[in-house]
Amino acid sequence: MSARPTLLGIPYDASSSYLRGSAQAPNLIRRALASPSSNGWSESLRDASSIHDAGDIGVSGDNPRALISAAAEEILRAGDRPLTLGGDHSITYPLLVAFRAHHPRLTILHIDAHADLYDEFEGDRFSHACPFARVMENHLADRLVQVGIRTLTPHLTAQAERFGVEVIDMRAFASGQRPEVDGPVYLSLDLDALDPAFAPGVSHWEPGGLTTRDVITIIQSLGGRLIGADVVEYNPLRDPSGVTAMVAAKLVKEIASRMLEE
Repeated sequence: MSARPTLLGIPYDASSSYLRGSAQAPNLIRRALASPSSNGWSESLRDASSIHDAGDIGVSGDNPRALISAAAEEILRAGDRPLTLGGDHSITYPLLVAFRAHHPRLTILHIDAHADLYDEFEGDRFSHACPFARVMENHLADRLVQVGIRTLTPHLTAQAERFGVEVIDMRAFASGQRPEVDGPVYLSLDLDALDPAFAPGVSHWEPGGLTTRDVITIIQSLGGRLIGADVVEYNPLRDPSGVTAMVAAKLVKEIASRMLEE
């Protein structure tokens, strides 16, 4: 089997709080990937310009999560590795429903400003603020390692302790702590993990975050076998210059390159 990285667009933001807009992201990230202002080569000299693209899925209907799981399952059944373009972060839970069936051992590396561990948020248990609570209570991963967190609350801290989450918040990251993962690894990358100075095109600005270089280095030095990834929460409505789309495209190239190493 080829195990090729395969783009999958999920134009879904119905589970967003505060602002909508990330449903428009997938095609704009694709456009940035193809922009002549750069090229398709990763820093590891792998050509990511011709990543296989499965297109966008339709998410209308009564059960969008089932549609998301089914789309990921189709790619996994073919032996390939979904590299998903969101969309809001709620899509990660149904994606991991599909992944778990193929990976009885699985570590998640979650890069984000937010822990996304709320039991419910504004009455919605499937909000983009809740996916990792659903993931962990349904035993979809053996380890959850979070990097870049800087918005913890007492409830989120209790949830992290409940589920045994390994949290490297920004204070710990600034002090030199780095994630160590092995085995099959799924990467979930929320673009608001980056400081707004580097990626302003997100709905939830949270100063004090990672640099673009920090995130690239994490991707390039990732241990284990990268079996899938998502890049979520790009909001084009807050990105009139398009700079965040280019940041997202750069990170997608480096993720695809990391997959191609294997």
